[in-house]
Amino acid sequence: MEILAPFWEEDRDQDAIGGKKIIDRTFLSLSQITALSEQNVEGVQKKLEEFLNFKQLKTSLKEAILLDYYTAGFWWAKEMNFSLIQLSGFMDLLNFLLENLSDKNMTLGDNLKELGKAMAGIGETDSERSGDLNFFSIEQAKAIIDYLNISLFKHYKLYEYLFHSPREELVISNEDVIELAQPAVPPFPAQPEEGIPSDMYSSFIISPIAAETQSKGSDQESYLEEPCPEVESFEADAAAGVTAEDQKSAAGEIPNEIIGNLEAEINEKLQMQEAAYTLSKEKLKSPK
Repeated sequence: MEILAPFWEEDRDQDAIGGKKIIDRTFLSLSQITALSEQNVEGVQKKLEEFLNFKQLKTSLKEAILLDYYTAGFWWAKEMNFSLIQLSGFMDLLNFLLENLSDKNMTLGDNLKELGKAMAGIGETDSERSGDLNFFSIEQAKAIIDYLNISLFKHYKLYEYLFHSPREELVISNEDVIELAQPAVPPFPAQPEEGIPSDMYSSFIISPIAAETQSKGSDQESYLEEPCPEVESFEADAAAGVTAEDQKSAAGEIPNEIIGNLEAEINEKLQMQEAAYTLSKEKLKSPK
């Protein structure tokens, strides 16, 4: 309660008199407050997620923090045994202070002044001096201020950073630009076909010129492989004119000619070696 003492005494006479309304917006309707009061803490969180229309809790840090802020605040107020009207007023106060920070970018001091104005008139019997939260007792007001101190004001810089500091977006996907090879048009050569299935290569990669060349080459190979009737008839006539005796005589002449040449070559080498040996022997016998 001491944190508001300088501001409360300054503003309670200025703003409470005349019934000036500080919190001018209802955050949750009474029917929504009633539905929340019937839930456990997990149910409160689910209901608030629905009421506040939070759709990106898994990826939005701001939505997750706001949901935690309102859920914790409502559950604390419920454990304080606040009535439905008091629960509604407390949630209005939570939202009022947070909007001062997020929308109006108020400093901590200015927001404390606004809290003092909103809570002015608590415990007053004069209806003209009663404020927005006159349904709370002084003890309840002290507990509310203590809760706001530990939940919002001590973390004010963090909330300022959340609402007013730009943050880098994490890259959760990446786009790669792939440059495709030029088509097989001069001066660009055709792509290598290693490791590519032949059907894919012939369907998507091979150029029309190369395909035509390959088809011509295959036609020529098939033409060469096909037997020619004229050549076959000529070979048959040549083979028919050779008799069995001619084949035997030709087979006998070829080995005799080869063997004769080998014998002459061997004899020549032996004579040369013999002459060299004789010469070296005579040199040894002659006196020095």
